[in-house]
Amino acid sequence: MERVLLAAASPLDHVYQWTYQKIPVGTGDNIVTPGGQITLFSNHIIMQIIAVILLVLLIPRFVRIRESGDKVKDLTPGGFGNFIESICAYFRDTVARPLLQEHTDRFIPYIWTAFFYILIVNLLGLLPLEPLTRGLVKSIYPDAHHGIGGSATGNIWVTGTLAASTLLMIVVNGFRYNGLGYVKHFFQGPILIAPLIAVLEVIGVAAKCFALTVRLFANMVAGHVLLAVLMSFISLSYLALGAGAATGIGILVVLVSVAFNLLEIFVAFLQAFIFTFLTTLFIAQAVVIHHDHDDAHAEEQGERAAGAH
Repeated sequence: MERVLLAAASPLDHVYQWTYQKIPVGTGDNIVTPGGQITLFSNHIIMQIIAVILLVLLIPRFVRIRESGDKVKDLTPGGFGNFIESICAYFRDTVARPLLQEHTDRFIPYIWTAFFYILIVNLLGLLPLEPLTRGLVKSIYPDAHHGIGGSATGNIWVTGTLAASTLLMIVVNGFRYNGLGYVKHFFQGPILIAPLIAVLEVIGVAAKCFALTVRLFANMVAGHVLLAVLMSFISLSYLALGAGAATGIGILVVLVSVAFNLLEIFVAFLQAFIFTFLTTLFIAQAVVIHHDHDDAHAEEQGERAAGAH
């Protein structure tokens, strides 16, 4: 019994990256990674591939226009398509348009893609796929000890890559739409302290993307860590108090764990929304610079006109 409890699968397996295959990079002194290898296949990489395949196959199918002959019925979304269209309309009209203004239609595809990709990856990480796929993985990689599964967004390299994509969108489109004006807006205040403010502004842009990385990573890991702690109560109570106490505690732990799993579904949606909302905000701050200056100039002109009267 003790061995069974100690050998039980840990919820931390959902956030740990299990590597199936590595490829060598460099030889001798030309090693570009520790150990001279990079990961080619792992559970997190495969889960991301599955997420992309699901998005490419399912989203167009759900939102396509039906052809039943009834124009009103065909143009009225229903079922899961209605759910997806509601989310898309909310992000475009309520989240993006007030921030991006006339640039909304240019950036909304990226915003939609970021949300649905993160959401699907988060939800896939909650599915108990590892026991079901362990045999398949071992048939391909005999040395593997874990199947496919886990939350890829619980890997800081994954969340860091997503944040780096947002950083690239910020910088590239800041220059694209504002040219040198994007650089000038970093230099604010009196001329003597403007360079210092510019340095702080640049650090702030990097810090925003770092916050995106850590926020998504930490929130996806936290739930699984909490579940791991709860599950450990069963084995610890068995070792310390015996089978009777472990049974009672185990029932309570299972009930609480079910509640936390339902909470994690909510967190999966919430963290996808927060990442996407902040991404929209940060892009807007880089793209819609001239509106800030125009508003300030208009306000200044209004104050002058009021003073003249």
